[in-house]
Amino acid sequence: MPRKPKKGYYVKGEFVAEGSPRDLELKAELKGLRDADDTTRSDQKKESDALQALGEALLELHAKTLQRLNLPEKLTDALAEYKRLTSFEARRRQMQFIGKLMRKIEDEDVAAIRAALEEQRSGTGTEQTQTLLAEQWRDRLIADEAALTTWLEHFPSTDIQALRSLIRQARKDEAQTAPENEAPAKKSRAYRDLFQLLRNSLRTPTANEQEANDA
Repeated sequence: MPRKPKKGYYVKGEFVAEGSPRDLELKAELKGLRDADDTTRSDQKKESDALQALGEALLELHAKTLQRLNLPEKLTDALAEYKRLTSFEARRRQMQFIGKLMRKIEDEDVAAIRAALEEQRSGTGTEQTQTLLAEQWRDRLIADEAALTTWLEHFPSTDIQALRSLIRQARKDEAQTAPENEAPAKKSRAYRDLFQLLRNSLRTPTANEQEANDA
């Protein structure tokens, strides 16, 4: 009488009988992968929800504070459009769109938004926000050539020659800093002067703010 074949399956050419130690091992691995995947999806969902909530909180910011954050134009336009809408369903869809845009912004922008919201809610001044923004802009200008164009779009009255000179010198100084295995090098004069120039520019009203003040 022929022997009844065992139930099982093949994995990379290997027959794995159901209920065998190998079967139990593979199922445990698969369960672990699924659990890890579920955890990843859960974390991503939490992060997405948090960013959408932060985007909704942006609606609380004063116009001047929002303008100084220099957020992407698509995001500021989306926030303005949300305020114009009256339909509940239209607002719901627009907020989903704002959440999508929030997931695309840089980490430093997220930090600046949170700082600005905290200052407004606590009733403190704008000094801390301006300092944070100046630090972020300084690092962006040193690291990214394209950031200079973006800065000048928002602050066209900046002394362009001084700004270019400080950025160029700060990059040279940064290239000569100590290796990672040595003590951190002291930041250069250009690095500190660049921060000061940017902070002074952030304190100066933009053209739009000046028009609002004059109105």
